[in-house]
Amino acid sequence: MRIVFMGSSSASAVCLKGLLRYPELQVVGLVTQPDRPAGRGRELTPCPCRKYAIERGIKECITPENVNTPEALAWIRAKKPDAIAVVAFGQFLKKEILELPPFGCINCHFSLLPKYRGAAPVTAAVLAGDELSGVSVIKMGLGMDDGPILMSKVEPIYAEDTAETLMEKLAICGGVTLAKTMRMLAAGTLPPPVPQEEARVTFAHKIKKTDGLIDWSRLRSYDIERMLRAYMPWPGCYTFLPMRFRRKGNTGRVAVMGVEFVPSDKIDPAWRGELPGTVLSATKRGPIIRTLDGAVLLVSLKAEGARAMGGGQFLLGRPLVPLTDMLLNE
Repeated sequence: MRIVFMGSSSASAVCLKGLLRYPELQVVGLVTQPDRPAGRGRELTPCPCRKYAIERGIKECITPENVNTPEALAWIRAKKPDAIAVVAFGQFLKKEILELPPFGCINCHFSLLPKYRGAAPVTAAVLAGDELSGVSVIKMGLGMDDGPILMSKVEPIYAEDTAETLMEKLAICGGVTLAKTMRMLAAGTLPPPVPQEEARVTFAHKIKKTDGLIDWSRLRSYDIERMLRAYMPWPGCYTFLPMRFRRKGNTGRVAVMGVEFVPSDKIDPAWRGELPGTVLSATKRGPIIRTLDGAVLLVSLKAEGARAMGGGQFLLGRPLVPLTDMLLNE
């Protein structure tokens, strides 16, 4: 089977590696994103998938800003692909590309479709507190992640999983499942596709930097703990110090990197009337903050322009006053 592969992320590279394990799956070309500025020097840097392809000696590669242009389409057509494999590519494919290969465009999506169609399914699963995730290999349609399911595989989500660790596991799972699907497709042994149930469709929106803001007024303790795991490593979670700690040119922004639940029997009854965001206590391990339904201990913090440190050490330079100071949303 001749395959043109489209992808850009580290997970894409893992799935490409999965295909390259099998001689009968011949990757004849790669379509990926253009090099982007990265690092302090802002030098043009290839995306992880292209970087891996270079290491593997794959030279047949294009990096169009828009894969649907006549030039890109002509390049793909010249490769005479039997199928196009798509993994976290980051661009929509129009009808001309979708209908070009005989076996269609085959996408590996990192959720159990129809749950979490869209850009950030892994983050959405951790944020929701799901116990199961997985991968779905579909034949792509015109809509977002709406094609029939060819194969799927379930992967558990553990209590300590972050979006990063879950993505690493799903990438490996995806590489295995995509390769199996393509081999069975080529051999004609793939079971009939299963249409997605539209009534069960949910979407995972693209993550913005501002999504990491902790809104103390509406979040429960476990919401905050999930946010930290879901938004690791990007965009991270943050809050703002009271105005009196903000020097000129400093916004008072503080990255919250680690929290622990405060057991209900450790919550002073006098604290229950305090507003969410209130500093309830300043302990040796860090500040205890009122949430919508209880309290959390901030055990790891990073102030703007400073290094990450434990919560207790953070308080040495920023003596928050219990039952007076509040962490803010701006």
